[in-house]
Amino acid sequence: MAVLNVNGKSVQANVDPRTPLLWVLRDTLGMTGTKYGCGIAQCGACTVHIDGVATRSCQVPLNSVGSRKITTIEGLATDGKLNKIQEAWLASDVPQCGYCQSGMIMAATALLAAKPKPTDADIDAAMTNICRCGTYQQVREAIHAAAKA
Repeated sequence: MAVLNVNGKSVQANVDPRTPLLWVLRDTLGMTGTKYGCGIAQCGACTVHIDGVATRSCQVPLNSVGSRKITTIEGLATDGKLNKIQEAWLASDVPQCGYCQSGMIMAATALLAAKPKPTDADIDAAMTNICRCGTYQQVREAIHAAAKA
């Protein structure tokens, strides 16, 4: 039985220790905000934070997580209030189909935590998530808006 720290709460998962974190979150814990995209850590739909670092959870085996703090998209809002990235995302009309959005928001949140006033080059370097709808300009706009908030 693995004990995890997810969104500030201790949770248990009775799964094979080699199971990717993505599937533990989605299938065992029922946290479906984190999406499966490519399964090879390229698209970023499965991005979560592990100790504050944006991490592609589809390639992280459960046994490598230990007691580190995991934050999912469900853990960003506080007392029902969206964080500044989530608010900027909506204000900038970023979501189209929406599939990649939770991973994008997690990557953007980690970026602003590391660089509160990112340049376009910082954003381009950090935001390697793939969006089939091509909302990259809106993503950049939302990140700049959140940085000013």
